[in-house]
Amino acid sequence: MTKDNLPSPITSFSEGSVHQGVLGNGLNIVTDAVPYLHSITLGIQIEAGSRDDPEESAGLAHFIEHAIFKGTRRRSYIDIARNIEKQGGYLDAYTTKEHTCIYLRCLPEHLEPSFDLLSDLVCDPIFPPEEIEKEKEVVIEEISSVNDTPEELIFEEFDLRSFPCHPIGKPILGTEKSVEGFSDSDLKNFMRQHYVPRKMLLTATGKVDHDDIMRLSDRFLGSLAEAPGNSYIRQPFLPEHYTPFIVKLKKRVCQAQILLGTAIARHDPHYYSLMVLNSMLGNGMSSLLNLELREKRGLAYNVYSSVTFCDDLTALNIYAGTDSNKTKISLELIDELLKSDALLNPDPEEVQAAKTKLLGYHIMGMEKMTRRMSQIGSDLSYFGRYIEPEEKTAAIEAVTVEDIAEAARQILHQAPYSTLVYKPSR
Repeated sequence: MTKDNLPSPITSFSEGSVHQGVLGNGLNIVTDAVPYLHSITLGIQIEAGSRDDPEESAGLAHFIEHAIFKGTRRRSYIDIARNIEKQGGYLDAYTTKEHTCIYLRCLPEHLEPSFDLLSDLVCDPIFPPEEIEKEKEVVIEEISSVNDTPEELIFEEFDLRSFPCHPIGKPILGTEKSVEGFSDSDLKNFMRQHYVPRKMLLTATGKVDHDDIMRLSDRFLGSLAEAPGNSYIRQPFLPEHYTPFIVKLKKRVCQAQILLGTAIARHDPHYYSLMVLNSMLGNGMSSLLNLELREKRGLAYNVYSSVTFCDDLTALNIYAGTDSNKTKISLELIDELLKSDALLNPDPEEVQAAKTKLLGYHIMGMEKMTRRMSQIGSDLSYFGRYIEPEEKTAAIEAVTVEDIAEAARQILHQAPYSTLVYKPSR
């Protein structure tokens, strides 16, 4: 492909439908109207994740995400499940290292009762003792599921070894011991500290009207207040909190698991460059890692890279699953690739192809309402404002060959790489 027939840039796919508001108690509201839809995605995102767990209570943020579904003063856990589903909607939640999100999807005619349900979960859970004990067993089963899934487990152990003295390294689910030790006061204290208006964001996406959402937000969430004396400050990440390592372990696996990675302090000027770099390196069938390890060498079925932007650090990981006897050559090829001109002096056509691929993923992701909802939250948390899709598109399109080379030098060579390998024990 010559420079003259490169794909034309994608420049517009938004109708400027996002509106913002703030309640009197400080709760931020963002609506994203998508008029061609026939549903609404309503979510409350809380700035509290596993890095905010008390030191002795790993997994608490995630457990609360489960526990609030077990009953409120007005609803039993059965009522909660039936309330949303009898109206044709569904309710779900997730927890990350930095956030918790409780969300639902409903039809517009059921918006008001859905709003009532969502606010009830977040504002008035009662944590019935018998249900909480049962839910502990459920979460312990979830932990066991991760332990039985090598590709998930290796990422968890990698973070523990990378950040041994910082809460960003804690497992989101916690441990069996920590979960068993949660008390009623642990749950209530955590919620009093974190489930407060200044740390919460309500988003409504789909067939919504901003004024209606503001009115319902004020009605159901306007009385939410922060307890006096709340002085929690999240522990910041510093470069010295990252501890490089090389570890190879025997595990009961059939296939060797390889995970490499590094972490650097947040550096906003390279945000979009790093996204394009990751697109080139290990995102998709045409990525450098997939072409080299899978297509050319047949070394791996699954190989990819990922970049994670946290509040104060950026992490890059490279994963591959391969035969135990091919671990050494796989690691050597990955190392060669990370030091190669393909990243440090990239081909302009490859950069353009990576940008176009990334834009395609971005635009198609905007067609998923839960993705739009979470992206709004990510923007406000990371940048302090909502980033219009056109602004993101322009920023990606503006990334140059020189930007990629500089981003590669920063993320690939500023801090040493760590390596964790699981090899079959038999």
